[in-house]
Amino acid sequence: MKNILIITYYFPPKSEIGGIRLYGLAKYLQEFGWKPIIFTTTLPGKPDSSLKIIQVPSTDVVAQWKKRFYLNPDQSLNTQFDLQSEKNKPSIANRLVFLPNEIITYPDSQIGWYDSAVSAGDEIIRSENIDVILSSSFPVTAHLIAQNLSKRYHTPWIADFRDLWTQNHYFNHTRIRRYFEIRLEVKTIKQASAITTVSEPLAQKLSGLHRNKPIYSIPNGFDPTLINPGIPINDRFSIVYTGALYQGKRDPAQLFEAIHFLRNNGLIGQDDVQIDMYGPHEHWLRNDIEKNHLQDVVTLNGIVTRERAITEQQRAQLLLLLTWNNPAEEGVYTGKLFEYLAARRPILSLGYTEGGVVRELLDQTQAGVHCSNEAELREYLLKAYREYKELGAVQYRGIEAEVMKYSHREMARKFAEVLDEVTAGATLMKKRPVSGYPGGDHPQTGVECAPSPAPSSSSIPPCSLFTRRSGS
Repeated sequence: MKNILIITYYFPPKSEIGGIRLYGLAKYLQEFGWKPIIFTTTLPGKPDSSLKIIQVPSTDVVAQWKKRFYLNPDQSLNTQFDLQSEKNKPSIANRLVFLPNEIITYPDSQIGWYDSAVSAGDEIIRSENIDVILSSSFPVTAHLIAQNLSKRYHTPWIADFRDLWTQNHYFNHTRIRRYFEIRLEVKTIKQASAITTVSEPLAQKLSGLHRNKPIYSIPNGFDPTLINPGIPINDRFSIVYTGALYQGKRDPAQLFEAIHFLRNNGLIGQDDVQIDMYGPHEHWLRNDIEKNHLQDVVTLNGIVTRERAITEQQRAQLLLLLTWNNPAEEGVYTGKLFEYLAARRPILSLGYTEGGVVRELLDQTQAGVHCSNEAELREYLLKAYREYKELGAVQYRGIEAEVMKYSHREMARKFAEVLDEVTAGATLMKKRPVSGYPGGDHPQTGVECAPSPAPSSSSIPPCSLFTRRSGS
């Protein structure tokens, strides 16, 4: 069995959805001849004991910055400065407050993990006989760590993009930072043996930036052990959403307006419908609820555990899936889509008008519908409501064989094929670096740095700001 080092900042029991793809990969990859070693940051609980997991602490660079300015490191700047922005429109004050982040969090807010991770990675590469490295972003710091280790130990490396880096349409930075970060992305990924991402449209985008690089599309998936065992369904006409709204880019207003119309016209019983939303609070959301007179319908439950979210998904009459109405969403699968597939409840998709890869998946699996406009949404809601009234539940019509194509086991099989291809015939010469700590370019500054002496037990940065290679 070959060994793969998986570098990921997010991994269960961390609750972020970004860790689910890597957990599913690690859980099922052994069935295809690969032994995973998980390399992650400190986890907030006990991880899966069946996996080998190495935890390396990370420095919170944002918290350090807040302390220097006598701010509370545990509270957001929005909270401390009492900033509230309009939906999908940050205020000037928001932009000014977050301007220092353009430097502090370059290329992301997890850059404080880089030094300790690279140092610990040296020992892992030497002791674990690693055949290939796989790093997954966000955060992109994982790719910087992998690039460093791959280059110095001549180990094949696969860069996995759950979301794009500088081509990401959620990427919201100044032109100056974008200029330098595009250069950093190209330089970093140049070392990769191959790239993986979650959809064909995203693979096409990546191919425009990373030319002549093998790129593979491997969608996310769901854990087959979490398939709904038959949880009793809510006895009200319940619509459940779990996840973030990204400052209104994923916007439930279309649903609110449709429900308001159907209730006002007596097409849906006033007391029958229930909308439950689980995720971070956003100030503008209550305004939208009040605007449509749905205070008695919509409940904002805040952030809950993943276990609670999965249970609520399984109890729902309908599962709401939101995307941003932006053409760049064409290749975006939200992570929640695959959890919803495991819930075995009908999915209602709204947002990007054309539907993109989400619509294609729903059409393929028959696990739900995508509504492109108000008329389609009203028609579908009325049809689902009538079915609920007649049968006691909206019927799930997913095609099992098609749905199972999106299991974590199938995802792991596809990854194994890429791993086998990348490592086939590779000469894996595990060389020790010239000195104990790497030289090369510092990820935050792009400045070339001299190799430093061998590291002690404490973390030693690869170079400090403005350091040049000796003799230059």
